[in-house]
Amino acid sequence: MSTAARSTPALVHLVLALGGFAIGTTEFATMSLLPDLAHDLQISVPVAGHVISAYALGVVVGAPLIAVLSARVPRRTLLVALMGFYALANGLSAIAPTYAWMLGLRFLTGLPHGAYFGIAMLTAASVVPADQRARAVGHVLLGLTVATIVGVPLANWLGQVAGWRWCFGIVAALALTTAILVAMLTPEQQPDKGASPSRELGALKRSQVWLTLAVGAIGFGGVFSVYTYLASTLTAVTAVPARFIPCVFAAFGVGMTAGNIIVPYFAERAVMRAAGLLLLGSAVTLAFYSAAAAHFWTVTLDVIAIGFCGALATVLQTRLMDVAGDAQSLAAALNHSAFNVANALGPWLGGLAIASGFGWTSTGWVGCGLALAGFGAWVVALITDRSPVALVAGTERGAV
Repeated sequence: MSTAARSTPALVHLVLALGGFAIGTTEFATMSLLPDLAHDLQISVPVAGHVISAYALGVVVGAPLIAVLSARVPRRTLLVALMGFYALANGLSAIAPTYAWMLGLRFLTGLPHGAYFGIAMLTAASVVPADQRARAVGHVLLGLTVATIVGVPLANWLGQVAGWRWCFGIVAALALTTAILVAMLTPEQQPDKGASPSRELGALKRSQVWLTLAVGAIGFGGVFSVYTYLASTLTAVTAVPARFIPCVFAAFGVGMTAGNIIVPYFAERAVMRAAGLLLLGSAVTLAFYSAAAAHFWTVTLDVIAIGFCGALATVLQTRLMDVAGDAQSLAAALNHSAFNVANALGPWLGGLAIASGFGWTSTGWVGCGLALAGFGAWVVALITDRSPVALVAGTERGAV
């Protein structure tokens, strides 16, 4: 019997979460290292924010494209290939000589992001009972959230000590390790006999898929609006010494990890209700950000609360499993495209607010507006979701 065949669900989840840790470290640490990156590449911090947007655009483009074209590729094979490419792209980012090169390489790095998470979550859910899907998804995302506690602060510290380029080199090594472990420990899963690009594209015909994606694309943008410029805000507004900045980023990770542990237990009974409450909670915590930024302890507590509401990603991933029918791969990947639309939208709008003279803390109000707009999309999804299956599920779970 092979090693992969003997792997327990917990071990499979751990290996898949390691890939999430690598992705989370580079995605969020790049935001925390923007001031250093901007200084080294001789550009302003708002312009450096375009590097974040380029990565997000890569996710948006790559996730659906890879999901459709790889419909007949075994999941383990695909996961190994995606992590291998991710390792290569991050390694090249570590030696990017100019802003233009960095912009292009971050776009390429983003291509496998969404497809990896989408396939990893489907793999994680497939090795546990159906009523534990939300927790399985949460376990994979714990890799990303733990990255915000451990990976991002360490990368921020390393950036200050040795330079921001080391962050991408370390992530390349983590991604390569993940590819090896996935090949060794993850069970091979052949695609369904009827799997095809056209069947995956069938997800695009479902209005609830689009509405769920809209909730994430808009509503989660507020988190990225604040997080992208958090380091600069802590320096310019809170007047925090540089050595304490990693602590605040770790606090965000603590909140997000707590959310991904706690929220799935409730989401399994009421997915839509959980999503709505998280959006409203996000709007409130982001509205408080402007006032909270004046003091170290208040901004830290507020950042924890903002991170907790980041569990919205897990909730919406589970929701997509319910509404995507037999086009699971594309829908799962599109969820990460949606969140990286948010990753592009939030920093862009936040940067506009800062560049227009509204100050660093204006990102909180930008974020609050995006969370409320996402809640509006959630309301539309709730009102229009009146299929017989949805009504039965809503009655049983208390979702509607």
